[in-house]
Amino acid sequence: MVGERRVGERRVRTIVKSNEKNSMRYWRKVKNPFRVAFNYFVISLCRILPSLSLKVWFMRRIGVKLGENVSFGLESTVDVFFPELIEIGDNTIIGYGTVILAHEFLVDELRVGEVKIGKNVTIGANCTVLPGVEIGDNTIISAHSLVNRDIPSNVLAGGVPARVIREI
Repeated sequence: MVGERRVGERRVRTIVKSNEKNSMRYWRKVKNPFRVAFNYFVISLCRILPSLSLKVWFMRRIGVKLGENVSFGLESTVDVFFPELIEIGDNTIIGYGTVILAHEFLVDELRVGEVKIGKNVTIGANCTVLPGVEIGDNTIISAHSLVNRDIPSNVLAGGVPARVIREI
């Protein structure tokens, strides 16, 4: 681990730093390839499963922390390398095709960060949530948004990058 810092408004830590090769070339040193393959299999299955309860059951098996009555839309995806860094509160809906990442490979470093999504949150279709962000309770994220910073509770947010549109 190289260090922890804030990138914009995200809490991430750098775990690989390199000037020789791009950071993705070191992924096998960060995570066991068999674990990543297992996670990929489970996540791929969950993307197409119509059963919400089975999706939650499988996601918990790979380490995602899920509250009660969490629902994942079809084709939604959680991080394949660090699913254990994702926490989603009760009664939250993750929309169709949404991606929740807990890592980002950059040319010179690999960053990871916890993602915390509150209770009663709705994340619209085809959103991307980047590592190190928190989304507060009772918040709505509009479709096709890029969440690259913390979003407070009780707001409607959206856009690229996502910004608070109004309080709800």
